[in-house]
Amino acid sequence: MRPVSTRLRAGLLATCTALTALAATGPASADAQAAPQLNGAWGPFTRCPVDAPAMLAADGRIDIVQCIASHAASGSIKLGSTEVVTGASDLQLGVVQHTTGAPTLVAPAGGALIADSADIPGGLLGLMCPSDIPVISDICRGITNATLNRVVATVESAGTPSDFNLTAGATSGQPIIAIPVRIHLQNPLLGGSCYIGSAAHPVVLRPQNVTAPTLGIQRFDGNGTANTAGVMNRLSLVDASQTDTTFAVPGASGCGLAGMLDWAVNLKTGLPSAAGKNSVVLNSASTYLAGLRAPGTVVPNNGKLLSEYWHSAVR
Repeated sequence: MRPVSTRLRAGLLATCTALTALAATGPASADAQAAPQLNGAWGPFTRCPVDAPAMLAADGRIDIVQCIASHAASGSIKLGSTEVVTGASDLQLGVVQHTTGAPTLVAPAGGALIADSADIPGGLLGLMCPSDIPVISDICRGITNATLNRVVATVESAGTPSDFNLTAGATSGQPIIAIPVRIHLQNPLLGGSCYIGSAAHPVVLRPQNVTAPTLGIQRFDGNGTANTAGVMNRLSLVDASQTDTTFAVPGASGCGLAGMLDWAVNLKTGLPSAAGKNSVVLNSASTYLAGLRAPGTVVPNNGKLLSEYWHSAVR
């Protein structure tokens, strides 16, 4: 590997203070505006995009509209040689079922997937140090406190999911959905744009149930109140562990000034990493699907009624 020039090394270290100040400001959270609380059976669907044009346009005959919500209490993700224990994750989508073909998935404005952030074990010291490369050695010596060392990883949406298979969600051993994501690595020295994966080259997760979930069906009124004669149906697929070991992981990008630390992150974490060397686990996953019980009776207002009922359940 070519030696790093003294000028480059000095320039990189000179940006540390500025990057620290920038990271302290932090990007605005995609979930800055709290999701509403919904009554009764509507409870899991806080981010369903009921007002999206494709949802509102569903007539109930050719196009039938539904909401999906899937929540996992915890999990883990292994990328290359780095494994991170993760917190809760929440996937929500609108589904437009077409009598003429495969369904269309509609993501909420803030992205289909929202997940808790997690700390990378060992922080920046664990990602890059020790090193015999001068520029990295200088950074290693400069990590003098927990703030500079801590690296926070957040799984974010990198596009609208696809390939939804409801039958796979009710059974085991088949991919349920394809979810494009990227992993945001946040640390003062890495800057604010350090990612594993991107919109152009995402990590695509295809979780499947390890064992079949527990199935339940509930009818309820438009405002979420349980009613055995209600106009709404909710399908529940609960208490399932999910996994995926089939995805590939690209290298990191945007890490450090002008991406100068991409190679350092990739070298220590074993990225890029081919399919079969990575894994994701979701613990205690619960998935719900809700829609009108008899959409054919409300033609052409299926989408408009779903939106009206959803809003009537907001507390």
